[in-house]
Amino acid sequence: MKNEILRFEDVTLTYHTRRGETTAADGLTFSVREGEFVAIIGPSGCGKTTLLSLAAGLLVPSSGKVTRHGSCGYMLQKDELFPWRTIEKNIFLPLEIKRQNTPERREKALGLAGKYGLADFLQSYPPQLSGGMRQRAALIRTLATEPDILLLDEPFSALDYQTRLNVCEDVSSIILGEKKTAILITHDISEAISLADRIIVLTKRPARVAFEHELDFGLEKRPIKRREQRQFSRWFEVLWKELNA
Repeated sequence: MKNEILRFEDVTLTYHTRRGETTAADGLTFSVREGEFVAIIGPSGCGKTTLLSLAAGLLVPSSGKVTRHGSCGYMLQKDELFPWRTIEKNIFLPLEIKRQNTPERREKALGLAGKYGLADFLQSYPPQLSGGMRQRAALIRTLATEPDILLLDEPFSALDYQTRLNVCEDVSSIILGEKKTAILITHDISEAISLADRIIVLTKRPARVAFEHELDFGLEKRPIKRREQRQFSRWFEVLWKELNA
Protein backbone atom coordinates (compact mmCIF):
# COMPACT_ATOMS: atom_id res chain seq x y z
CA MET A 1 0.00 0.00 0.00
CA LYS A 2 1.43 3.37 -1.02
CA ASN A 3 1.63 6.29 1.39
CA GLU A 4 -1.08 8.92 1.66
CA ILE A 5 -0.09 12.13 -0.07
CA LEU A 6 -3.29 14.07 0.66
CA ARG A 7 -5.92 13.69 3.38
CA PHE A 8 -9.15 15.52 4.18
CA GLU A 9 -10.31 14.96 7.77
CA ASP A 10 -13.87 16.10 8.55
CA VAL A 11 -13.39 19.26 6.48
CA THR A 12 -16.12 21.90 6.51
CA LEU A 13 -15.95 25.19 4.63
CA THR A 14 -18.41 28.02 5.18
CA TYR A 15 -18.39 31.23 3.16
CA HIS A 16 -19.47 34.43 4.90
CA THR A 17 -21.13 37.11 2.76
CA ARG A 18 -23.41 40.10 3.37
CA ARG A 19 -26.37 37.82 2.70
CA GLY A 20 -25.31 35.34 5.33
CA GLU A 21 -23.45 32.04 5.45
CA THR A 22 -23.11 29.41 2.72
CA THR A 23 -21.69 26.00 3.58
CA ALA A 24 -19.84 24.65 0.54
CA ALA A 25 -18.45 21.48 2.12
CA ASP A 26 -19.53 19.63 5.23
CA GLY A 27 -17.54 16.88 6.92
CA LEU A 28 -15.47 15.85 3.90
CA THR A 29 -13.23 12.90 4.70
CA PHE A 30 -11.14 11.02 2.15
CA SER A 31 -7.50 10.42 1.22
CA VAL A 32 -5.38 10.10 -1.91
CA ARG A 33 -2.43 7.75 -2.15
CA GLU A 34 0.88 8.50 -3.82
CA GLY A 35 0.76 7.70 -7.55
CA GLU A 36 -3.04 7.36 -7.58
CA PHE A 37 -5.37 8.96 -10.14
CA VAL A 38 -8.59 9.99 -8.38
CA ALA A 39 -11.62 11.45 -10.17
CA ILE A 40 -14.22 13.46 -8.26
CA ILE A 41 -17.72 13.82 -9.66
CA GLY A 42 -20.89 15.34 -8.28
CA PRO A 43 -23.94 17.45 -9.12
CA SER A 44 -23.36 20.83 -10.76
CA GLY A 45 -22.56 23.47 -8.15
CA CYS A 46 -21.75 20.97 -5.40
CA GLY A 47 -18.31 22.46 -4.69
CA LYS A 48 -15.86 20.34 -6.69
CA THR A 49 -13.62 23.31 -7.55
CA THR A 50 -13.75 24.42 -3.92
CA LEU A 51 -12.37 21.02 -2.99
CA LEU A 52 -9.36 21.54 -5.29
CA SER A 53 -8.77 24.98 -3.77
CA LEU A 54 -8.72 23.39 -0.32
CA ALA A 55 -6.31 20.70 -1.55
CA ALA A 56 -3.99 23.34 -2.97
CA GLY A 57 -4.06 25.44 0.19
CA LEU A 58 -5.77 28.35 -1.57
CA LEU A 59 -8.65 28.09 0.92
CA VAL A 60 -8.48 27.26 4.62
CA PRO A 61 -11.17 25.00 6.12
CA SER A 62 -13.62 26.48 8.60
CA SER A 63 -13.12 23.27 10.57
CA GLY A 64 -11.36 19.98 10.05
CA LYS A 65 -7.93 19.45 8.57
CA VAL A 66 -6.30 19.10 5.15
CA THR A 67 -2.91 17.35 5.25
CA ARG A 68 -0.77 17.50 2.13
CA HIS A 69 2.66 15.94 1.66
CA GLY A 70 4.32 17.77 -1.21
CA SER A 71 3.57 20.53 -3.69
CA CYS A 72 0.63 20.99 -6.05
CA GLY A 73 0.37 21.93 -9.72
CA TYR A 74 -2.97 23.29 -10.94
CA MET A 75 -4.28 22.73 -14.49
CA LEU A 76 -7.31 24.87 -15.37
CA GLN A 77 -10.32 24.35 -17.65
CA LYS A 78 -8.70 26.45 -20.39
CA ASP A 79 -5.03 26.29 -21.28
CA GLU A 80 -4.53 30.00 -20.33
CA LEU A 81 -1.35 30.20 -22.41
CA PHE A 82 -0.22 33.77 -23.06
CA PRO A 83 -0.65 34.36 -26.82
CA TRP A 84 2.29 36.79 -26.98
CA ARG A 85 4.75 34.26 -25.56
CA THR A 86 6.13 31.30 -27.47
CA ILE A 87 5.28 27.80 -26.25
CA GLU A 88 8.78 27.56 -24.79
CA LYS A 89 8.36 30.80 -22.84
CA ASN A 90 4.91 29.76 -21.69
CA ILE A 91 6.38 26.53 -20.33
CA PHE A 92 9.07 28.52 -18.50
CA LEU A 93 6.54 30.94 -16.95
CA PRO A 94 5.98 29.10 -13.63
CA LEU A 95 9.74 28.77 -13.23
CA GLU A 96 10.03 32.54 -13.53
CA ILE A 97 7.18 33.16 -11.08
CA LYS A 98 8.59 30.76 -8.48
CA ARG A 99 12.15 31.98 -9.04
CA GLN A 100 13.23 28.52 -10.17
CA ASN A 101 14.31 29.58 -13.65
CA THR A 102 17.65 27.79 -13.55
CA PRO A 103 19.38 26.10 -16.50
CA GLU A 104 18.71 22.70 -14.88
CA ARG A 105 14.98 23.35 -14.49
CA ARG A 106 14.67 24.72 -18.02
CA GLU A 107 16.50 21.68 -19.39
CA LYS A 108 14.11 19.32 -17.59
CA ALA A 109 11.08 21.25 -18.86
CA LEU A 110 12.37 21.16 -22.42
CA GLY A 111 13.06 17.46 -22.02
CA LEU A 112 9.40 16.91 -21.12
CA ALA A 113 8.31 18.99 -24.10
CA GLY A 114 10.47 16.88 -26.40
CA LYS A 115 9.38 13.61 -24.83
CA TYR A 116 5.71 14.40 -25.37
CA GLY A 117 5.74 15.77 -28.88
CA LEU A 118 6.23 19.53 -28.51
CA ALA A 119 9.85 19.82 -29.60
CA ASP A 120 8.92 21.14 -33.06
CA PHE A 121 6.51 23.73 -31.65
CA LEU A 122 8.57 25.44 -28.96
CA GLN A 123 9.02 28.62 -31.03
CA SER A 124 5.39 28.67 -32.15
CA TYR A 125 2.74 30.85 -30.50
CA PRO A 126 -0.43 29.43 -28.91
CA PRO A 127 -2.81 30.67 -31.67
CA GLN A 128 -0.78 28.60 -34.16
CA LEU A 129 -1.51 25.34 -32.30
CA SER A 130 -4.61 23.16 -32.09
CA GLY A 131 -6.62 23.05 -28.88
CA GLY A 132 -5.20 19.63 -28.08
CA MET A 133 -1.60 20.76 -28.54
CA ARG A 134 -2.19 23.83 -26.38
CA GLN A 135 -3.63 21.66 -23.60
CA ARG A 136 -0.58 19.40 -23.83
CA ALA A 137 1.64 22.48 -23.53
CA ALA A 138 -0.38 23.61 -20.50
CA LEU A 139 0.23 20.27 -18.80
CA ILE A 140 3.97 20.43 -19.52
CA ARG A 141 3.95 23.97 -18.06
CA THR A 142 2.25 22.60 -14.93
CA LEU A 143 4.86 19.83 -14.66
CA ALA A 144 7.79 22.24 -15.11
CA THR A 145 8.02 22.95 -11.38
CA GLU A 146 7.92 19.21 -10.63
CA PRO A 147 4.79 19.18 -8.41
CA ASP A 148 3.96 16.11 -6.38
CA ILE A 149 0.19 16.37 -6.95
CA LEU A 150 -1.60 17.46 -10.11
CA LEU A 151 -4.97 19.14 -9.63
CA LEU A 152 -7.00 18.96 -12.84
CA ASP A 153 -9.99 21.30 -12.95
CA GLU A 154 -12.09 19.97 -15.87
CA PRO A 155 -9.10 20.39 -18.23
CA PHE A 156 -10.91 18.95 -21.27
CA SER A 157 -14.24 20.77 -21.02
CA ALA A 158 -13.38 23.46 -23.58
CA LEU A 159 -12.49 20.92 -26.30
CA ASP A 160 -14.68 19.29 -28.91
CA TYR A 161 -15.50 15.61 -28.41
CA GLN A 162 -12.89 14.07 -30.73
CA THR A 163 -10.11 16.35 -29.48
CA ARG A 164 -11.21 15.62 -25.92
CA LEU A 165 -10.71 11.87 -26.43
CA ASN A 166 -7.25 12.42 -27.92
CA VAL A 167 -6.18 14.82 -25.17
CA CYS A 168 -7.41 12.37 -22.51
CA GLU A 169 -5.02 9.83 -24.03
CA ASP A 170 -2.19 12.37 -24.02
CA VAL A 171 -2.76 13.50 -20.44
CA SER A 172 -3.11 9.94 -19.15
CA SER A 173 0.12 8.94 -20.90
CA ILE A 174 2.04 11.90 -19.49
CA ILE A 175 0.77 11.46 -15.92
CA LEU A 176 1.54 7.74 -15.96
CA GLY A 177 4.90 8.32 -17.61
CA GLU A 178 5.93 10.85 -14.98
CA LYS A 179 4.43 8.76 -12.14
CA LYS A 180 2.38 11.65 -10.79
CA THR A 181 -0.50 11.69 -8.35
CA ALA A 182 -3.56 13.31 -9.95
CA ILE A 183 -6.96 14.54 -8.79
CA LEU A 184 -9.47 15.26 -11.56
CA ILE A 185 -12.81 16.98 -11.17
CA THR A 186 -15.23 16.51 -14.02
CA HIS A 187 -18.91 16.49 -14.97
CA ASP A 188 -18.24 13.75 -17.51
CA ILE A 189 -18.87 10.27 -16.06
CA SER A 190 -17.24 8.53 -19.03
CA GLU A 191 -14.14 10.66 -18.63
CA ALA A 192 -13.85 9.78 -14.96
CA ILE A 193 -14.19 6.04 -15.65
CA SER A 194 -11.68 6.09 -18.50
CA LEU A 195 -8.97 7.88 -16.50
CA ALA A 196 -9.23 7.12 -12.80
CA ASP A 197 -8.08 4.40 -10.44
CA ARG A 198 -10.76 5.50 -7.98
CA ILE A 199 -13.87 7.68 -8.21
CA ILE A 200 -15.33 9.75 -5.39
CA VAL A 201 -18.98 10.79 -5.74
CA LEU A 202 -20.08 13.95 -3.90
CA THR A 203 -23.55 14.93 -2.74
CA LYS A 204 -25.17 18.20 -3.74
CA ARG A 205 -24.02 21.27 -1.76
CA PRO A 206 -22.88 21.21 0.95
CA ALA A 207 -20.56 18.59 -0.49
CA ARG A 208 -20.10 15.34 1.38
CA VAL A 209 -18.62 12.05 0.19
CA ALA A 210 -21.58 9.91 -0.89
CA PHE A 211 -19.73 6.97 -2.50
CA GLU A 212 -16.20 5.80 -3.29
CA HIS A 213 -15.35 3.22 -5.94
CA GLU A 214 -12.13 1.38 -6.79
CA LEU A 215 -12.32 0.63 -10.51
CA ASP A 216 -11.61 -2.90 -11.71
CA PHE A 217 -9.78 -2.43 -15.02
CA GLY A 218 -6.68 -4.22 -13.79
CA LEU A 219 -3.52 -2.99 -15.51
CA GLU A 220 -5.42 -1.33 -18.35
CA LYS A 221 -4.77 2.41 -18.01
CA ARG A 222 -5.39 3.65 -21.55
CA PRO A 223 -8.66 5.64 -21.68
CA ILE A 224 -9.68 4.50 -25.16
CA LYS A 225 -9.09 0.84 -24.32
CA ARG A 226 -11.06 1.17 -21.09
CA ARG A 227 -14.05 2.44 -23.07
CA GLU A 228 -14.00 -0.86 -24.96
CA GLN A 229 -14.19 -3.00 -21.80
CA ARG A 230 -17.44 -4.67 -20.69
CA GLN A 231 -17.30 -3.16 -17.22
CA PHE A 232 -17.21 0.37 -18.63
CA SER A 233 -20.98 0.47 -19.25
CA ARG A 234 -21.63 -1.14 -15.86
CA TRP A 235 -19.67 1.56 -14.07
CA PHE A 236 -21.44 4.24 -16.10
CA GLU A 237 -24.83 2.90 -14.99
CA VAL A 238 -23.77 2.73 -11.34
CA LEU A 239 -22.42 6.29 -11.29
CA TRP A 240 -25.34 7.69 -13.26
CA LYS A 241 -27.79 6.29 -10.71
CA GLU A 242 -25.75 7.63 -7.79
CA LEU A 243 -25.59 11.12 -9.27
CA ASN A 244 -29.30 11.16 -10.01
CA ALA A 245 -30.56 9.43 -6.86
